[in-house]
Amino acid sequence: MRRRDFIILLGSVAASWPLVGRAQQAGNIPKVAVLWRAGSAEQEGSNFKSLVKGFNDLGYGEGRIMLEHRFPNEAPDRFKSLAAELVSWSADVLIGVGDSAAIYLKEASATTPLIFVLVADPLGSKLVDNLAQPAGNATGLSSLGAELFSKRMALLKEMIPSLAKVGFLFNANDQNLRPYMEGTQAASTQLGLTLQTFEWHSVNDIGPAFDAMKRSGVQAFTTNPDGMAFAHRALIGQIALARNLPLLVWSREALKGGAMMSYAAEQDTICQHAAVFVDKILKGAKPAELPVEQPTKFEFLINPRAAKALGLTIPEAVLKRADATVE
Repeated sequence: MRRRDFIILLGSVAASWPLVGRAQQAGNIPKVAVLWRAGSAEQEGSNFKSLVKGFNDLGYGEGRIMLEHRFPNEAPDRFKSLAAELVSWSADVLIGVGDSAAIYLKEASATTPLIFVLVADPLGSKLVDNLAQPAGNATGLSSLGAELFSKRMALLKEMIPSLAKVGFLFNANDQNLRPYMEGTQAASTQLGLTLQTFEWHSVNDIGPAFDAMKRSGVQAFTTNPDGMAFAHRALIGQIALARNLPLLVWSREALKGGAMMSYAAEQDTICQHAAVFVDKILKGAKPAELPVEQPTKFEFLINPRAAKALGLTIPEAVLKRADATVE
């Protein structure tokens, strides 16, 4: 095992989440293995803390559960090898955070119960055959709701009343792109907006993609929330501000990178609720008996500092509807 792949004690949660030593495995302590997206618990931020809090709130404190975390840093080969490593650990339950983590864990084991978290399209990703009655060993929590795209694009239009042309900046390597592109296109058409797409394959393509957006007359843009866009969120946010392009993103963490606003499912709530699924499995339920849950709570956040830097005045009605302002 490589030491960097383990979390023994994480500073901010160590007091409330002491992990159980391997010497205690001999008893009936359940083993839960988690495959993340980023390169560390710190990079996962509040999502990591929320998952941990979910277990604590259910009474899985010291000596009552054993968690193993792996952080592939969005590298496909790491996803595959770490998924195999976690399966070989003989966990009672697997947790995959994000599309790639869930898919690689599903490929690594067709028998160990798998709870997926923050997955955009469980059907399209072939994690389940039916949302209400999942087949096989997987179930969990989706991150997309039916009204999400229309609501977020309507908020962007309300924020910028003159908005007519929107850009969609996407990582062409993202295998889970389809629902985001189709949903954004449909919402834009419904609002009478023109949507133009701009792709990138590596970080070196991001600058030229911004050049293309400026040449095309795009007034604002959004992205798909893939792992690489998240990893480069600060760079994308900084260039957006420098090129005077308002950015609509998918999470609080991405908003902090320099975006103007975010509207998405409450990711921390979803991560915290994953523990409820695990608890049911540990008490005898089977994944096929647990319907996939879609989000019911959404979070609208505004970055006033970014809006000011872009020369935009936040309409009072929009500001009142925001769940929080984040700088």
